[in-house]
Amino acid sequence: MAIVLAIVALLLGGLLPTLSGQIEQQRRNETSKYMGEVRDALLGYAMANDTLPCPDTNGDGTAEATCTTVAQQVGTLPYKDLGVTDKDAHGSVLVYAVTKAFADSTTPFTLGTAGTMRICTTAACTANLTNKAVAVIVSRGANWASTPSTDEAENTDGDTDFVSHDFVQDGFDDLVVWLSPNILFNRMVAAGKLP
Repeated sequence: MAIVLAIVALLLGGLLPTLSGQIEQQRRNETSKYMGEVRDALLGYAMANDTLPCPDTNGDGTAEATCTTVAQQVGTLPYKDLGVTDKDAHGSVLVYAVTKAFADSTTPFTLGTAGTMRICTTAACTANLTNKAVAVIVSRGANWASTPSTDEAENTDGDTDFVSHDFVQDGFDDLVVWLSPNILFNRMVAAGKLP
């Protein structure tokens, strides 16, 4: 009987890491889908309001009235204004940042307005994926409450530089999605909001 229990314990011990890996992959897939919905909600918001929302900086789920300083351009997702759920599959609110020229309701953006957010492959930002992002959405992944890696710390330090690269087991697990000016302009022109 003891031998049978030992064999069962070994088999279960071998299955647990596989099962936890599958659960984490499922959460990443759900979060990625949610972030796509958020990006679509941002595009819809821009078409309805001729501007993007400012981030939520006080935790109430709604956009702040203005975001003229860098500190106001980075916060959390104004999920109530966008009509999306408040948390990703890991149970946290997304980080949201916007280029202030696209969130200024007093001066609507035009086809010549440039995005200013950088998406890099490392925190040192020696290689850019883009330096013209209009808005950035970050899921801090499963380990957001623990000590972040250098690359993950760049995604929550309050500036307009972000890091996106492949998932690293027990390391970088942030998901980063950005809105390019070309996609935004294309949707706004198609909706008749820009010339």
